[in-house]
This record gives sequence, C-alpha cells and structure tokens, in this order.
Amino acid sequence: MTAFMIASALLVLLVLAYVLRPVWRARPAAGVGVLVTLAIATGLIYTLVGTPRALDPTQRKAPETLSEAITQLRTELQRDPNQVEGWRLLARAYDAEGRLPEARDAYARAVQLAPDEPALLAEAAEARAKAADGRRFDDEAVDMLQHALQIEPEHQRARWFLGIAQRQAGQSAEAVATWEPLLSQVDASTAASLREQINLARADAGMEPLPADPVAVANAAQITVSVSLDPALAMQYPDDAVVFVIARQPDGPPMPVAVEKLRATSFPLKVTLDDGDSPMPTLKLSQVEQVELVARISASGDAAAQPGDFESAAVRVEPGPDAAAALMIDRVIE
Repeated sequence: MTAFMIASALLVLLVLAYVLRPVWRARPAAGVGVLVTLAIATGLIYTLVGTPRALDPTQRKAPETLSEAITQLRTELQRDPNQVEGWRLLARAYDAEGRLPEARDAYARAVQLAPDEPALLAEAAEARAKAADGRRFDDEAVDMLQHALQIEPEHQRARWFLGIAQRQAGQSAEAVATWEPLLSQVDASTAASLREQINLARADAGMEPLPADPVAVANAAQITVSVSLDPALAMQYPDDAVVFVIARQPDGPPMPVAVEKLRATSFPLKVTLDDGDSPMPTLKLSQVEQVELVARISASGDAAAQPGDFESAAVRVEPGPDAAAALMIDRVIE
C-alpha cells in the first residue's frame, strides 16, 4: 500500500507541474511554492476527510452472507455511530433475519439522528409493531406516525399505519378520517381494497358505507346475461328447480369464476355477474380476460351437472362494463 501511495503522490505532482507550466516559466520560485502548497493541501484534505483504509485490499472484502453484512455494519457503526443510513440499513438487515427487537432498536437509533424524516418514522413505527405482542402499535409508534403526518400529510405509509393503530385501539371513526384521504392518492386496485377496510371501520363506528365509486362502477368487470328456455323443454322440470348461470375460465379448472343461482320461474331471465358472485376470493371475474358462460336448470339444486338437467351451449365473453351475452337452454344432459 505504501508503494501505491508514493506512486499516487508522484502522479499528483506531475499533473500539478504540467498544469502550472505558465507559472514555472514566468516565476520559477512562485511556481515551486504553489506546487508544494497544493500538494500539502491535497494530502491534508485526504487525510482528514478521505478513507485511507479503502486502499487496503483487506478492507474491501464483500460480505457473502447477511450475517457477515450485519457484522460489518455493526463494526462500522461502532467506529462512526452518527450514520443515519447505516442504522437504517442495519435495521432492515435485522428485520430480514427475523431479529425484530434488534430491528426496532436500530430504527430507534436512526430516528434519534433524523427525527423529522417521515419515511424513516413510518419504518420505525412499523418495526415497533412487528416486535410487539400481537403486532400492535404502541404509544411511541403512534407518536412517530402522527409526527410524520405533521411533516408530510400525504405520506401514504404513515397514514395507513396510523389508521391500523387507531383500529387496534377501537377508534374506528378516527381510522375512517385517517384513511379516507388515501382514496384520492392510491391506484384503482389499491383503492378497491382500501374502500373495503374503510367500510368495515365505518360499520364499527355506526356510519353508513361509502357511496359506490363512480370510476370503479364505470370500469367494472361484469357480464349481463339473458337466459331463455326452448319452449319444447317448458313444463318438463319441477317447480322447485333452480337455474345456475356459471362463468368459468375457458379450458381451465371446473370451479366457477362467478356464479348466480336463481329460481326457475318465468323465462327469459336476466342476471348480471360481477366480482361479488365469485365463490373464490382468490380468483374473481375482474382477474380473467375471458370466460365461458353456461346456464343450467337443475332439478336437484346441485351446481354440478347431473343427467336429466337442462343446459345451454357455452358462450365465450370478455368481461367489461358493457359485456353482455344471451344463452338458450335447449338440450338435456344425458
């Protein structure tokens, strides 16, 4: 490393000598003075604010595991504990290892150094909740979130966490007031799930649910289905028979994406399928590009096809706000 530093010094002197050629020629003594002064100043600045240890190859070994990274971070923070991002990075590393109390404490050190950074305050509050029994936000976490929103009222993460903390404390009306401003800030898919949480909080607070979102209604994935019956099959099913209108993924699993069950009374029948008709919370009508529709009269009341049931031919449709289909029940299942 010594040879490297000597070579670096010589290179600096050569560069300075070249740059200061006009001074050399006009006033040699002054040129030497400027050269020496700049060289000394460069060395002093590097010594004071540089990192000579970075020139040592033994100091540049990259960590191979998260545990090694944590060890190196802790060593660096012992050397200089005033590094906000160092404590923040250490907290995230602890969190990734599941060392939640240590993550909470590392975030606390970061907040001490940067008490007015909203994103850091939200992360620190979340870390406190993760490390607590029942993942509850304590008073200190709530104070952090409120302070974050005083600094940046539109900080989404802080506002979301504060609403959760208020719900945990039984303050449903306060949670509603905290969450509702988020509806104008988040994207449509997030807003839909957020509206569900807000309406749950409104119900707990004895409040009416939010009115339907006109944008969501305009973009809703739905299908209006008209079901007719071949006159030749009329009066051939019992009075208590039911009609199933079923939407499935084409060439997919038999479980419906949406289904409605109606009394087989007078025809034609009209029904609108949407996400509320999904029997599976993990797969809704809005999540598929195309469905296969079928209508079936079941004498047994079972959604699964049975011999003797009446059924329509399948029709493929793309769900959308104006999607529509017509089904004719005209054949008997053998």
